[in-house]
Amino acid sequence: MSKIKIGQIGVGHGHAKGKIGVLQKLPDFEFVGIAEPDAELRRHAQQEKEFQGVTWMTEEQLLNVPGLAAVAVETRVDRLLDTAETCVDAGLHLHLDKPAGTSLPQFKRILDTAARKHLHVQMGYMYRYNPAIVMLRDFLRKGWLGEPFEIEAVMSKVLSTRKRGPVSRFRGGMMFELGCHLIDMVVGLIGRPEKVTSLARHVSPIQDDLNDNMLAIFEYPSALVSVRSSGVEVEGFARRHLTVCGLEGTCHIQPLDRPNLRVVFSRDRGSYRKERYQEVKIGGYARYVADLKDLARILRGEKEPDFSYEHDLQVQETVLRASGMPVDR
Repeated sequence: MSKIKIGQIGVGHGHAKGKIGVLQKLPDFEFVGIAEPDAELRRHAQQEKEFQGVTWMTEEQLLNVPGLAAVAVETRVDRLLDTAETCVDAGLHLHLDKPAGTSLPQFKRILDTAARKHLHVQMGYMYRYNPAIVMLRDFLRKGWLGEPFEIEAVMSKVLSTRKRGPVSRFRGGMMFELGCHLIDMVVGLIGRPEKVTSLARHVSPIQDDLNDNMLAIFEYPSALVSVRSSGVEVEGFARRHLTVCGLEGTCHIQPLDRPNLRVVFSRDRGSYRKERYQEVKIGGYARYVADLKDLARILRGEKEPDFSYEHDLQVQETVLRASGMPVDR
């Protein structure tokens, strides 16, 4: 089976190091090289172990590699959409990291161009193929949880002083930076909310403009959803969780990065006994691997995408609303 030629543009995204490592290791891909137009970012990256041994080139050189099929866009967030648009205009499939920039109209234009050219755009939401989330989607698809009426989602960390600066450029703060992962899951589970309320606070003693304590409330006809994200929670990784309560059962996943599930159902469901919480131990999993394997299968024509252009657009609209950011420019 021939390998898929793929390159990477950008080192400024927080996922850039992890993505390049997976792309170089997976047998599905031939990693052709990386481009970073910012000289300072490139210089720093070239000193880091994750980028040793890779071929560096200009963006123009990368986009003109013979047989290139796809590009992973891992720039700073403020450059994601411009870079993505250049790639789809060049007829290339995309792995586009999150969140999808600040301009919903530009993101829609990119998706429309991709659809017209039959190009796949895979968003870099790292929990889509988390095995616990896959199980949760299966429970909902089978109807084992019944109609969801409550979802609680939390994703926080302590953001270092150095890392607060880039995030503080965006009014959406931690909801835009981290909460977007939760929003992708919620919209994937129960769809686009009818109403979104965004609440933002700055609570750190650090004197900057970062909204580091954020809450969004989503309203649905039969469900209420709370999404929280902060940049000041001690050992926040351990408390990252997603809980879905339905009329027929509850599923609690914690922590998200080393997932375990606690589930309870109103009646016997498969191997699960009714009205008794049971634990499903999963533990660690490697980020990005399942996502990029799925990308390879889609590009080889072995399967259809699990997430549509419309889903990704609805997620981004909801991310912007939850972050208190405009959706019309």
